Amino acid sequence: MKPIVVTCGEPAGIGPEVAARAWAALADRVPLVWLGDARHLPEGTPHQVISDASEAAEISANRLPVLHHPFAGAATAGQPDPANAQGVIDVIARAVDLVTSGQASAICTAPIHKKALKDGAGFAYPGHTEYLAALAGDCDVVMMLASDQLRVVPATIHIALADVPTALTPALLRRTVEITHTSLQTQFGISAPRIAIAGLNPHAGEGGAMGQEELLWINQLVLDMQAESYTLRGPLPADTMFHAAARAQYDAAIAMYHDLSLIHI
Repeated sequence: MKPIVVTCGEPAGIGPEVAARAWAALADRVPLVWLGDARHLPEGTPHQVISDASEAAEISANRLPVLHHPFAGAATAGQPDPANAQGVIDVIARAVDLVTSGQASAICTAPIHKKALKDGAGFAYPGHTEYLAALAGDCDVVMMLASDQLRVVPATIHIALADVPTALTPALLRRTVEITHTSLQTQFGISAPRIAIAGLNPHAGEGGAMGQEELLWINQLVLDMQAESYTLRGPLPADTMFHAAARAQYDAAIAMYHDLSLIHI
């Protein structure tokens, strides 16, 4: 198995610690390789600097393989240093190169500190998702939060709550459903995905008493896509669609979620 690349993320954050713990938990099952500055790993982490990702499988069971990427500065927990910003960005791009060139099987990204990246390197993207999409050729993507019981896709990400109503358009929601539906079929092996759509407003607008978007266009979009053979339900009140009895109706499917007052990205 080709290794999974774990990017360092913000060196002053939890990334290095989580990487060390992940390796300790998975060392005998999954080959990992950490991509970052070896100085930033927690003290005492058994590790070995390697020169090529192909070396990871041989040593991962006993030591965390490290593809060393030198950073401008040290790491002080809880104090992001803008001097390290370009290193964080370059690590993500390098990880993508490792996967696209066939040297690694996947990427696991540690958290980044967006303000530090903007202050230190003029980072032009609101988050990991958008930067990874750009590195992949500016393709359309969605973010999925997945568990064994449910998969949740926010229709809007990395924007202020005040901007959600104008950012959420029929075209965006339709494209989000299309991408998610196709991915569930091709990447998750679900031949007939069932998708639940959350309302934008509390209680899905409650018949227009708490917002008009559901009446103005979300209802109609759901009906239109149902007519195109998509299995959709909604718009549903976000405050009741995630409990066990509700999930049973679309278990192993996904919930399309665009009320960011309840899921914070």
